[in-house]
Amino acid sequence: MQRILIFILSFALITTVNAQQHKSPNGNFELIFQLNKGIPTYRLSYKGKPIIKESKLGLEIKDMEPLTGNFMVADTKETTFDETWEPVWGETATIRNHYNELLVTLTQENTKRSMMIRFRVFDDGLGFRYEFPKQTDLNYFIVTDEKTEFAMAGDHTAWWLAGDYDTQEYDYTKSKLSEIPSKMENAIGPNASQTPISESAVQTSLMMKSDDGLYINLHEAALLKYSCMHLELDTDRMVFESTLTPDAVGNMAYMQTPAKTPWRTIIASENAGDILLSNITLNLNEPNAIEDVSWIEPVKYIGVWWEMITGKSDWAYNQSIGTVKLGQTDYSKYEASPRHAANTTKVKRYIDFAAEHGFDQVLVEGWNEGWEDWFGKSKDFVFDFITAYPDFDVVELREYAKSKGVRLMMHHETSGAIRNYERWMDQAYQFMVDNNYNSVKSGYVGDIIPRGEHHYGQWAINHYNYAVRKAADYKVMVNAHEAVRPTGLRRTWPNMIGNESARGTEYEAFGGNTPDHTTILPFTRLIGGPMDYTPGIFVMDMTKLNPNNNSRVRSTIARQLALYVTMYSPLQMAADLPEHYEMYMDAFQFIKDVAIDWQKSLVLEAEPGDFITYARKEKNGERWFVGRTNDEEKRTSNINFGFLTKGQDYIATVYSDAADASWEKNPAAYEIKKYVVNSKSDISINCASGGGYAISLVPVKDKKETKGLKKL
Repeated sequence: MQRILIFILSFALITTVNAQQHKSPNGNFELIFQLNKGIPTYRLSYKGKPIIKESKLGLEIKDMEPLTGNFMVADTKETTFDETWEPVWGETATIRNHYNELLVTLTQENTKRSMMIRFRVFDDGLGFRYEFPKQTDLNYFIVTDEKTEFAMAGDHTAWWLAGDYDTQEYDYTKSKLSEIPSKMENAIGPNASQTPISESAVQTSLMMKSDDGLYINLHEAALLKYSCMHLELDTDRMVFESTLTPDAVGNMAYMQTPAKTPWRTIIASENAGDILLSNITLNLNEPNAIEDVSWIEPVKYIGVWWEMITGKSDWAYNQSIGTVKLGQTDYSKYEASPRHAANTTKVKRYIDFAAEHGFDQVLVEGWNEGWEDWFGKSKDFVFDFITAYPDFDVVELREYAKSKGVRLMMHHETSGAIRNYERWMDQAYQFMVDNNYNSVKSGYVGDIIPRGEHHYGQWAINHYNYAVRKAADYKVMVNAHEAVRPTGLRRTWPNMIGNESARGTEYEAFGGNTPDHTTILPFTRLIGGPMDYTPGIFVMDMTKLNPNNNSRVRSTIARQLALYVTMYSPLQMAADLPEHYEMYMDAFQFIKDVAIDWQKSLVLEAEPGDFITYARKEKNGERWFVGRTNDEEKRTSNINFGFLTKGQDYIATVYSDAADASWEKNPAAYEIKKYVVNSKSDISINCASGGGYAISLVPVKDKKETKGLKKL
């Protein structure tokens, strides 16, 4: 009897130890960790509302017993951390990193292997990851599946992308979670490289809203030495399970202890704007690893790019060449096609325009040999990244750009041949240094080589991070397109100045993005980091550039201006042609004026899929800028200028849709009005279908500046 009583008391004690309650610093979030019959589980609530119901944790590993059960709690440790750090560039000048941490050490009873789960509860959500200390019984191992669950508390409304191992360039679908399988077929469009996962798999960052008004976001942070996570939905249980990207033989990740996985993140709030302003993703990454950051600067640029995307001109020097073998094809025997855009004369025109209007750099695509025979060929050696076409004079353009106070921006299209890019990387970066380039737009169009690997697998992710680290050795900033979606690594490597990894403006030239696209991206793709969206298109009818292209940009000019504020990036392109800007110089003035590095950012209005209004204050200055992006529905935006310095008047220049504007019928109809405002002022602005507005706010230094202006 005494032994039975001791056993019962011991069992009760173990159960009590295993149930760990842990709250955020402000007490709004509560995490509960517990072993349920040896299986690690967690729950998360916000102000008493369940966000994540009891969800299982663990991993399956090759040829070993899975790390999913038979655990006992060996140790728990609770700590609190609070710091304020300064990003090299960003949406705010300082970021507070404040969390309560719970570190649970688990031991598998039958194998004696150890696994730790580290939870960090912030005032805006939760991050957690798996850690594996160095140990005899778990040294080198292969992850075959991750069993992390996110059990949703309801059939939420979601804005989602089809799960795919190779692309994120799909339109967003809005639906109930339960409707995902029935809508999956229409959610998948064509792409140069794609591997859809299943009828119920979606990508992160996943944005949701509960029926009672709670906004919830699922993503990951610090994706290093691991494969990218997707989410597979079990609609019967309303539970997401993590789905990793496999390699060519079906394995998910190769690890050696000590090791750790990326963080899994959950952000939640009653206010949609709080999701946009969350810094969880950044805070879960390691601090800056670059000692001297003086060479890392935000960039406003133009480029020889849009005319190729629209089909007005070509990347290729001469399409009649056909098959190309680098080093064996003599380009001097051919004349440059009139359609080849990256020629010395044209690039000088762009340099002149950049210098005249205060732009930092000029991107040039199609400058290097190999474009005649690159797309869809699965060639291991397409480009060498250092050999220019005969009509592109590297030295002359380098010196001409220097004389104008402008830099050229390099373009490296790898065509998915990652092995080849690494083969040439040192030479390519040194070529940039020698010719005064300090930033590169890299591309990964097409299937990955080595064949069978995926854009979001561990092998490719190791490459992307290697490319950024190697670039830092040469003081080069990287803007990667078609790479994996960002997960906050820019904190550690601030030379990772931009990414694409979603449908950008280029899709407006061949099919279009939906009018609500830019009201969703800040809640999804931009949670992980800034996007090189390439806004600033003023001529929306593509037949004006190419009579064979009947696409239209689904936006008004006013909204194109707003995107410089709402689509955050320290790398902002004025993507249209110089001659198009010269048609609308009064509107172009906002693009010239708007800052690209910020002291403070506020969300004045927000609802995913409908509208977003940001206000941002420039770093090291007193100007503010406001931007509003609107969906297809006409709306009125009502904002207050209470964020302005009290007692200070500002001149507000408002760039808005005209009364008869719409993306479809009258996108170029805009108005520019000036007012005097202060912190007590407010304004109502009509937003057209696919429209929006932009406002610059400049402090009044002399009352003479306000003469004749209406005061709001």
